[in-house]
Amino acid sequence: MAFDLPTDLTPELVPFAWLIGTWEGAGRLGEGEAEDGYFWQQVTFRDVGGPYLEYRSESWLTEADGTKLRILAVENGFWSLDRQQQDADAGPGMTPGDIFPVLRSADDVQKLHYGLIDGPRIQLATEGLLRSKNAKPYASSTRIYGLVNGELFWRWDVSQGNLDLQAHASAALKRVAAEDSVN
Repeated sequence: MAFDLPTDLTPELVPFAWLIGTWEGAGRLGEGEAEDGYFWQQVTFRDVGGPYLEYRSESWLTEADGTKLRILAVENGFWSLDRQQQDADAGPGMTPGDIFPVLRSADDVQKLHYGLIDGPRIQLATEGLLRSKNAKPYASSTRIYGLVNGELFWRWDVSQGNLDLQAHASAALKRVAAEDSVN
């Protein structure tokens, strides 16, 4: 599916522009071995007018043929570049920020890159973690996203307790809808 990159993004969102839209597809749990489970996922990245993307993911456990069995996970959040707080930023709460973007040019954004965003490839790592009392041990994780031949490929590695990172899930998703922004 061909798509146009939005041209009216705040500079902070330009590195994420290729993600904007809704993606769907199938994946495998673990290393994707014969005994590992299957899942279906829908992920939406949406420009809501700020210096961040709204992120929503819904994943379902499936049979090998794609028949949905039960919900696995629902994630909601925001993606933004890691940068120092500026006077022009909004907050706390609903306190408005400057009407102009904090970062005003591609050069300003480029100064923030530490090799985690490289064109249509993004690598994330857990910085902080909270879990409920009934949650299983979970120490850290990494995720990598990449655009390959028009599909969104991703992999999620997780460390449980004192163990090293291990394959948790991976998928190949197709874009099913272009940008859905609130602007």
